[in-house]
Amino acid sequence: MRQNIINAVIIVLGIFFFNQCKNTEKTPKGDIVHMETSMGEIVIKLYDATPKHTTNFKKLAKKGYFNGMLFHRVIKEFMIQAGDPDSKSAKKGQQLGSGGPGYTIDAEFNPKLFHKRGALCAARQGDQVNPKKKSSGSQFYIVVGKKYTDEELNMIENQSEAQILMPYVKEFLQDPENIDWMQKIQKKNQANDREGLDSLLQVITDIVAKKYPKIKPLKFTKEQREVYKTVGGTPFLDGSYTVFGEVIKGMDIVDKIANVKTDKNNRPVEDVKIISVKIKKK
Repeated sequence: MRQNIINAVIIVLGIFFFNQCKNTEKTPKGDIVHMETSMGEIVIKLYDATPKHTTNFKKLAKKGYFNGMLFHRVIKEFMIQAGDPDSKSAKKGQQLGSGGPGYTIDAEFNPKLFHKRGALCAARQGDQVNPKKKSSGSQFYIVVGKKYTDEELNMIENQSEAQILMPYVKEFLQDPENIDWMQKIQKKNQANDREGLDSLLQVITDIVAKKYPKIKPLKFTKEQREVYKTVGGTPFLDGSYTVFGEVIKGMDIVDKIANVKTDKNNRPVEDVKIISVKIKKK
């Protein structure tokens, strides 16, 4: 396991170094969404455990905000995305994905709510401009995903740890007091000594991890692993995007949308439209 983590660190930091469903948890309670699309109806349960996102989604739905919007980004075996108000009047081929209501929503991460197949999640801007991972006020996606093996899930966990530690490892190596470590790495690299390089990176990773004990890399529970192996999803998005609902009927419609022909921007060539979104109280 440790070697896998080190390998992931090498991948993530390579340029810097070398160039100087079925959920076994009880289904969360929540209101029901009936989303009528041009390809059929999708029924979604909103989670009570994510009140900010759920309340906002219901508010927009009751105003008819989503009516007439397009699924503007569709990627097979990944997800289908909608919620951009600019899509209502978009021309054929127009790139979409920047529109919204003018506000964001604080992230509501919950380890019991994860990216299984059928999960309803909030889209957002990237970490570089959005370090707090705040959600878009209106854009959402539904997970299609695929099934994963234990080995693939292990690698995702290792890459998560490497990505979380990356800025701290960079900081460690850029500290003038630690210049000897950087020189050792460069020598091992020049000598093409992979084993020696691995050993050095392991020591550095351990030092950094001990210095920041509160760092919590992604770790899948036994139940989550079982779902990702048997039902599928997008596990690499866990802990980065808020999950606030799940499809309870109409995954066949989600699959149909996910398999339509798209252009270079992943927008369906033939528009797939949201006709209406109605909320039914639980």
